[in-house]
Amino acid sequence: MSRRLLYLAGCCALVAALASISFAQTTVTTTQTQAVQNPDGTWTVIQYPVNKEVIVDFAPGTTFATSHGRARIKRMGDNTAIALDLSGLPADTTGLNLYAVDPFGKVTMIGPVTISNGVAQQTFTTPLDRFMLVLSPDADMTTYAPDTAYAFRSAVPEGFAVVPLTSAAGEKVAATTTAGATTAYTAPMLGIPRFHRGSDTLIKTRLAGAMTGARVNFNITPRKDGPTEIIARFHQLKNAPAGQVYVLWAVSPDNKYVKLGQVVNTGGRNEAEIKSETTLADFGLLVTLQSEAEMPAGDVVVTGYLTP
Repeated sequence: MSRRLLYLAGCCALVAALASISFAQTTVTTTQTQAVQNPDGTWTVIQYPVNKEVIVDFAPGTTFATSHGRARIKRMGDNTAIALDLSGLPADTTGLNLYAVDPFGKVTMIGPVTISNGVAQQTFTTPLDRFMLVLSPDADMTTYAPDTAYAFRSAVPEGFAVVPLTSAAGEKVAATTTAGATTAYTAPMLGIPRFHRGSDTLIKTRLAGAMTGARVNFNITPRKDGPTEIIARFHQLKNAPAGQVYVLWAVSPDNKYVKLGQVVNTGGRNEAEIKSETTLADFGLLVTLQSEAEMPAGDVVVTGYLTP
């Protein structure tokens, strides 16, 4: 091989080596970071993936400092299974209650925990897919805050980011009645932007108070080129008090009320329907028992949603 060819081959090899070194120097290794709602770990709501088991460790409260707890959580279709495992509980611990806290800060009772000889192993299911877990001796816990007393609360598993607290839902809103009094209402947002446009979504509700025994289901269709359609179908009205007006309201994230319609229960009807629409990008729904009015008043009878 001539000297010229040897020289060219050597130059090519040198260029390749320098390119390799340059590439190695500019390659950056990244690691996933966790977004923490509160630096002290008091807010640990995460979204659970489908068909993947996630191990969640628990942070014990002061009274349970020497105890241990974790849960194996697996979301499957419409339900999430929670396999609870607690050990080393104080000898005088007779029972705890498991609660889920959703992104709106709403507390839902999952169920009581049975304890035997300082150990508890129990499985629960919930329709929720985004939540943190709190264990408490309190059998009637209704709110969660960073200073809430607890036995255990879930930590954030490695590799997961915290779902921030959504203040637009689950907060108290005020409505002035015709008598000048102020009544507080809770209006969780439905998360309409997550719904499929052009498709109908069924939302079932829990009824309470004077309408216990009756049912109302919402069919919600966000149109592709227009407002969102809401159809409310009332069932078993014979179980509800006659002579009342059931008013359906949409509540915006900034706590503005839109009256969607009303049903007058004469005592002789068993079913009724309200069909309406709204341009609100997101909203919650309220049904109140009242006389005719332009602002919500009376008792709230829809107390929660059973989302699909």
